[in-house]
Amino acid sequence: MFSNLILRNSRRSRKENGLFFSSLVISIVAFYMILSISTQDVMLFLQKMESDAVDKLLLLIPAFYGMTLGILFFLIYFACKYQFERRRHEFGVYLMLGMRRSKLFGMLLAEDFLTSILAMLIGLPVAVVLSEIVSLVTAKLVGMGIIGHQFSLSWFAIEWTLAGFLAIKLTALLILSGRISRQEIGTLLSQPTNRPKKQMPSVIYGLAAICGSVMLAVAYYMAIQGIAWTKVSMMGLTLLLGIVGTMLLFYGMRALIALIVKKGKGNKQLHVFTFRQIQENVIHQSNSMAISSLLILAALCCFGAGIGIAGTNNLSSGHVIDYTFEDHTAEDSSQVLPNIKAVLKENSLENQFSELFEMRVGRIRTTEDYDNAYSMDAVMDSLRSLPQSEDRDVLLNNLGYATYPYLICLSDYNRLLELSGNPALQLGEKEAAVYIDTEFTTVSRTAMLNQVLAGHPKVELDGSPIHLTGEVQSVNLVTDRSITLSFALILPDEAFLYYSQGMYDTYVNAVLSEQALNGNSLMTAYLDLNEKLDETDIEYESYLQNMGRQLFYTIASSYITLYLAIVFLVVANTIVGVQFLMSQQKTGRRYQTLIRLGATYETLCQSAGKQITWFMGLPVLVAAVSSLFGVRALFTGILSSRTRGTVAEMMFVSAAMILLLCVIEYIYMRVVKRSSDRYLLTLMQPQREE
Repeated sequence: MFSNLILRNSRRSRKENGLFFSSLVISIVAFYMILSISTQDVMLFLQKMESDAVDKLLLLIPAFYGMTLGILFFLIYFACKYQFERRRHEFGVYLMLGMRRSKLFGMLLAEDFLTSILAMLIGLPVAVVLSEIVSLVTAKLVGMGIIGHQFSLSWFAIEWTLAGFLAIKLTALLILSGRISRQEIGTLLSQPTNRPKKQMPSVIYGLAAICGSVMLAVAYYMAIQGIAWTKVSMMGLTLLLGIVGTMLLFYGMRALIALIVKKGKGNKQLHVFTFRQIQENVIHQSNSMAISSLLILAALCCFGAGIGIAGTNNLSSGHVIDYTFEDHTAEDSSQVLPNIKAVLKENSLENQFSELFEMRVGRIRTTEDYDNAYSMDAVMDSLRSLPQSEDRDVLLNNLGYATYPYLICLSDYNRLLELSGNPALQLGEKEAAVYIDTEFTTVSRTAMLNQVLAGHPKVELDGSPIHLTGEVQSVNLVTDRSITLSFALILPDEAFLYYSQGMYDTYVNAVLSEQALNGNSLMTAYLDLNEKLDETDIEYESYLQNMGRQLFYTIASSYITLYLAIVFLVVANTIVGVQFLMSQQKTGRRYQTLIRLGATYETLCQSAGKQITWFMGLPVLVAAVSSLFGVRALFTGILSSRTRGTVAEMMFVSAAMILLLCVIEYIYMRVVKRSSDRYLLTLMQPQREE
C-alpha cells in the first residue's frame, strides 16, 4: 500500500507540475550535449588541425559543467520548494494520521527518485538523438558528408550527467525534506499567506524607473561603442550598470502598475482584483522578475549572437584554391613551379590537380628608403575631403602606414580571378590596383576607398608617378589565412619584375581535379591527399587549415552559446513560473472568497491568465528589447575586423532567433497558465476550514 501511495503521488506531482518535469528533462539533455562535444565528428576532425584551440575549448567544458550544476541546483531547489508548499496540507494530514516523520522523509525521497529516473529515461535518449542530429547537420555543412559520420555514444557524458543531476537533485531534496519533516502539524495544516510589505511613495518608484532606464542606456552605449571592451574595469562597470539598472527598472514598475489600476474600468469583471494582484506580485517579486529578465536576456543574447555568427560565417567563403606549395630550397624563384611539378610527378600525384599556377609576391627593391618608397597624397587628400566618420578616420590611419607596400604580379592574380569567376584586371603600363585583405577592412571602408579610386588618383612608386584604378581587390592569394596583406599594389608583370628586381616569393597554388574528388566529400579528399603529400618533401598548406580555423570559430561560438542559452532560458522560465504559482497558492483564500461571492471558474482563470501575462511578459519584454542592444554589443566585442562588415546581416539573423525564443516564452507562459487553471479547479470544490 505504501508503494502504491508513492507511485500515485509521483504520478500526480508530474501531472500537476509539468513545467518543472520538462525543465528536468531539458537539463539532462543540455548536460549530455555539452559533455559529449569531445566525441562529435567535427571535434575529432578539428583536433587534427586545431588541436591546441580545441584542447583549450574542451578544458572549459568542466567549468561550464560546474557552473550549470550551480545554476540548476537553485532551479531544482525552488521548483521542489513549490511542490512541497502545495502539498504541505497533505503532509500535515499524513503526520496527523500517525505517519512517522522518518517514513514521510523516506516517502519524499522515493517519490523524487522515481521522478528523477523517469526524467533520465526520457532525457538521455532524447539527448543522444539530438546530439547525433547536430553532428550529422554539422558534418553535412562542413563537407564531411553523411557517409563520413560515425555514431558516437559518450559513456563519459552519460556517467557525469547522471552523477551531476542526481547529486544536485538529492542535495535540494534533502534540504527541503528535512525542513518539511521538522515542521509542526499545525504549521503544515495552516495555509501560507503573503507577508505585507511596506509601500513607498509613488515618486520613489518613478525615480527608480528613470534611474534604471538611464543606467541601462549608459551600459548599452558603453558596450556598443566598444568602451566596455577596452579593459576589465570598464567591462565590470558596464555589467554593474546593466544589472543595477534592470533591478531599479523592475522596482520602479510598481508605479506604472498602480497607474493602470487607478485608470481601470469598473465594468470589467475582477479588473481591480486582477491588477491589485499584479501590483502585489510585482511588489513582492520584483527582484525575482529582474533576475529572471537578466537570465532571459543572457539566453537571448547567447542564442542570437551564436546563431548570427554561425549562420553568416560561410565556411566556403573565398574558397578558390585548394593547396599552396612552397619550395625554399630553390635557388631561383622561377624554378619553384618546375620543382613542385617534378616532385608531384615523381610521386604520381600530378593527376590530383587540375590547375597549378604561380602567385608571385614581392617588395620594392629599387630603393632602400623604405619610409618614402611609396606615397599617395592624392588618395589621402580625397579621403580627408569626405564627411567625417569613424570609417574615414580608420582608413586614414591605416593607409598612413602604407609607405612600403607589397607587390603582386598581375598575370598571377588574374589567373586567380579567373578561377574565382571574376573578370580579369586590365592595367596600363603606369597603372596599379589596390589589394587589401578582408582581415584589415570592412565593407563600408572598402566602398569608401572605391569611391576615391574611381577618380584614378595619382601616386608615386619610388618617385615614378602611377595611377590607381579599378576597385579594391581582396581574393585570398593563398590557401592559409595566416598569410594576409594589409596593403599591396597589383602591378603589370614588367613593372612587378622591375620594382622587385627579381627578388620575390613564389607560391604555387593548386586546384583539386575531379579524379581527386572521385565522388568523395571535399573534406575526405583533403584528408586522403594530405596523407599522400606527407610522404613527400613538399611544404604545403591546404584549404583545410583555413576551413579548420573558421570551423572552430563557428563551433565554439554556436555550441557554447546555444548551450548557455538553453540553460539560462530553462532556469529563468522555471523560476518565474514557480514564483507565480507559489504566490498564487499563498493568496488562495482570496480566490476562495471570490468563489463564495459568485465568481465562476472561467472568470478566475481569465483573471489568473492576465496576471501570468503581466508577471511573465514584463521580464520577457524587457529582455527582448535589451537583447537587440546586447547582441549588437557582443558583435562589437567578439567579431574580428574581417567579419564586422556583416553585422547588419548577423543582426537580421539574430533578430529572427530572438523572435523565435519569444515564441518559446509564450509556450512557457501557456504551460504556467494550465498549471494555474488546475490549481483554481481544486479551489472550486468546498473545503473544510481547519
